[in-house]
Amino acid sequence: MKNFIFVSPNFPTNYYRFCRELMRNGFNVLGIGDCPYEALAPEVKDSLTEYYKVSTLENYDEVYRGAAYFAFRYGRIDFIESNNEYWLERDAALRTDFNVPSGFHVSDMPRVKRKSRMKEYYKKAGVATAAYCIAEDIETCRKFIAEYGYPVIVKPDNGVGANDTFKLSSDADLDEFFAAKPPAEYIMEEFVEAEVNSYDAIIDSRGEPLFETGNVTPFSIMDIVNNGDNSIYYIVNELAPDVKDAGRRTVKAFGVKSRFVHFEFFRLTKDQRLGKKGDVVALEVNMRPCGGFTPDMMNYANGTDVYKIWADMIAYDSTLVTCGERNFCAYAGRRDGKAFYYSDEQIVRKYAANIKVVDRIPYALSAAMGNTFFIAVFPTEEGMEEFYRDVLMT
Repeated sequence: MKNFIFVSPNFPTNYYRFCRELMRNGFNVLGIGDCPYEALAPEVKDSLTEYYKVSTLENYDEVYRGAAYFAFRYGRIDFIESNNEYWLERDAALRTDFNVPSGFHVSDMPRVKRKSRMKEYYKKAGVATAAYCIAEDIETCRKFIAEYGYPVIVKPDNGVGANDTFKLSSDADLDEFFAAKPPAEYIMEEFVEAEVNSYDAIIDSRGEPLFETGNVTPFSIMDIVNNGDNSIYYIVNELAPDVKDAGRRTVKAFGVKSRFVHFEFFRLTKDQRLGKKGDVVALEVNMRPCGGFTPDMMNYANGTDVYKIWADMIAYDSTLVTCGERNFCAYAGRRDGKAFYYSDEQIVRKYAANIKVVDRIPYALSAAMGNTFFIAVFPTEEGMEEFYRDVLMT
């Protein structure tokens, strides 16, 4: 029996489904987390062979001891994964230290975590990227701005999501940024007017997709986080051919194998230096599933089960799971404190035939995803747009 260590099996709350499907495929699923065992949801407990509690997942020594305990008790560890951006480097360190051959190791982290290094591999894939410089000092940034102009974007070279990402539109903004700049290494990029289109896929050991889909984010995640805006995005009913092509080439360039991935691309909304309106330009790679409840949205949009497809990829390097009817699956996250025209209850009544989930977002995800969220399925884009108008109207 193969042994799979799953880091943080209880968060996000839907991720126990990855563990459940692994168990159904015959794995020992060994959880390491910081939640007390008695506080785990019953479905999480039922999806684990055993659980090792640490005081904090931030403490590598504790996590290492948990993995060592499992190796002593069950034998060789075959896989270590969290499917979570925040723990990618933790996962890689454990794989390296326990000589787990599958997945990324410490030496792989710069190219899959540092935004500046990603650009080299996008170039190999033949996908254009925004010009950038390392924002090590204000003079370097001034030279960059002299060439590309304002506005510019500054963000951590090794960061998660849109946290600590800023748009600078003037010399005053630049001075203010450097006056309060955190100690982390930042990059500066030319500003791109675009919406975000993603390529989401489960990739087998040969670098071939077993499942593909994508989402569209019409609004800037940076603005949602920095301005406390509402959040919307949706799973497409059919992946655009140019995004599929760019995604597959990126998989090959990065040498992705046996992973669930979420690659982000810009689709230009006007002609600019990088290309014509509608062109696809690289943004960044994420070597894990799109966060939060997006895997469930993929299931709703495609009539499938991505948790099972992923577990089949791990166990068999193939899957018999198919897709059914294709729809748009919409996410709308409302921000607390806004005066919405329709109450939550009115939205639920009007769209009772479409809504799949209404719930509160965990605090750790709320900056980018709002506070109260609705997930709903629509056969047409027009129906989805009406839903968004009603949910966001104030």
